[in-house]
Amino acid sequence: MTDSNSEEMERRRSFRLDMEKELVDIVWSDEKGQEHNKKIICLDFARGGLKLDCDESLPVNTAVTVVFKSANARHQKLYGKVLRSIKQENGWFEIALVLDKNA
Repeated sequence: MTDSNSEEMERRRSFRLDMEKELVDIVWSDEKGQEHNKKIICLDFARGGLKLDCDESLPVNTAVTVVFKSANARHQKLYGKVLRSIKQENGWFEIALVLDKNA
């Protein structure tokens, strides 16, 4: 078994949390440096990343800040990058983020 296969198996066995379509805020900057802020649905949260449901595609490698419970003073921010953006049959995009381990 190669290292990548072993890492993939470990990732699949790791803790996963079904977010039950909890709303989160995401913040990112486009190629022109314009900051965007959007409230979207978080579908899945795991050790290495998140799966989001968004009405627009985000380019691969875009840096994204995810804010859980932004109205709460004790909100939590996570930082990641877009791993993939897949258009669904309903026209929305499934966005996979990989978390930044250094943030």
